Amino acid sequence: MGNLAIYLRYVVAPHMLNLIITISALLGTVIVSATEQDLYQIAIAPSSKRIANDIQTLVDFGTRHTLSSTQSNSRGIGAARRWLASEFEEISENCGHCLEIITVGDIVSGQRIPNPTEVVNVVAILRGVEDPNRFVIMSGDIDSRVSDPMDAESDSPGANDNASGVAGVLEAARILTKHKFKASIAFVGLSGEEQGLYGGAILANYAVEKKWNIDAVLNNDMIGNITGQNGVVNNTSARVFSEGTRHTETEEEARIRRFQGGEVDSASRNLARYIKRVGDQYVPNLDVMVVYRLDRFARGGHHRPFNEVGFPAVRIMETNENYTQQHQDLREEHGVYFGDTIEHVDFKYAAKITGLNAATLASIAWAPAPPQSVTIRGQVSSDTTLSWNKVAGAAHYRLHWRLTTSPSWDYHRDVGDVDTFTLDNIIIDNYYFGVSSVSEKGLGSPVVFPGPAGAF
Repeated sequence: MGNLAIYLRYVVAPHMLNLIITISALLGTVIVSATEQDLYQIAIAPSSKRIANDIQTLVDFGTRHTLSSTQSNSRGIGAARRWLASEFEEISENCGHCLEIITVGDIVSGQRIPNPTEVVNVVAILRGVEDPNRFVIMSGDIDSRVSDPMDAESDSPGANDNASGVAGVLEAARILTKHKFKASIAFVGLSGEEQGLYGGAILANYAVEKKWNIDAVLNNDMIGNITGQNGVVNNTSARVFSEGTRHTETEEEARIRRFQGGEVDSASRNLARYIKRVGDQYVPNLDVMVVYRLDRFARGGHHRPFNEVGFPAVRIMETNENYTQQHQDLREEHGVYFGDTIEHVDFKYAAKITGLNAATLASIAWAPAPPQSVTIRGQVSSDTTLSWNKVAGAAHYRLHWRLTTSPSWDYHRDVGDVDTFTLDNIIIDNYYFGVSSVSEKGLGSPVVFPGPAGAF
């Protein structure tokens, strides 16, 4: 029966989980814990209809350019962010005022902001009940633009870039506020992205000032397009971009990494692997691509400011982009229609990626914090020993390893509530290793690679 349980849990597709539970009950064995079933239900919960309505509302503000009007009630960035705050207020009322809703902003000037301008982010926090200063964050960008990045007057619907991401944030908030978590979850609408990633930098610095312990930032930037400019149509995959080595790495840490490894095992990269595992296990018909880049080639996104102050952060987005629908004036040329308009958004696909986000946020927020101060030894030995500092709420710890050429953690062993363990006859030179903490319900943290290269 034990082998059957393992087969059903890890081989059968996630959309069969309800059937598995029924079979399990008849056989008198529990295969999927309540928390795991919760994650599956969260992953399939997003409503494409609600996401469509939210995208349409954002489009109807005409433009959401960072330099657009903040006084109008119907047009511009000010109206858009006030509407977003009001949506968070409504969600909070429906969960017994469970959200703390704040704005985090600053006066900035610089490239693409010639005059001092207030850039404002809208933040809704669902406080954790056990570890409220530990955060997981989901973000989308409120602002939009056309061909000229300084044009704050022309219509700039920004349906996919990035009303889709903001709509995903709102929908994830509606779903996750029905639950309570160990850690805090922040739902964020960032501003100033198109002008130079200003909103992300403001919030990242705020988090440093407030001493937030951030396990993950999931930046969603364009999650609604399925038809690429190359003609490929794909609604069954998504991309996750992450830095390979930590931006904040010191010279001494780089020296250690050179001799011990970690070039592809930053906290952000192992967060990306975690997201892929969640997708494989809980989101039907979605293949998550872990892309070994900080972002698309020579381009940027709002996860980067968080990396720059040392937080694990990734970009989640569609697989196929259409550049006639990004940063374009609304126009028609030679039979081609340019512009980021709502008819190009696939709402069911956006709902699927929203489910990936929501399940990832829930899994990390329900799990214990990642292990701290992970170290490894085993040179000139046939055995490998890992050690770590325990974290609150962990029922046990899990050791992971993979061949150095493998992109994923292929092997693991649960080792109990200990702080050191030796893997006999597993040679340190041939594998990469990591440690995760595991809750009493079996939910694990992201994997921590030993040393400063992989520290969360």
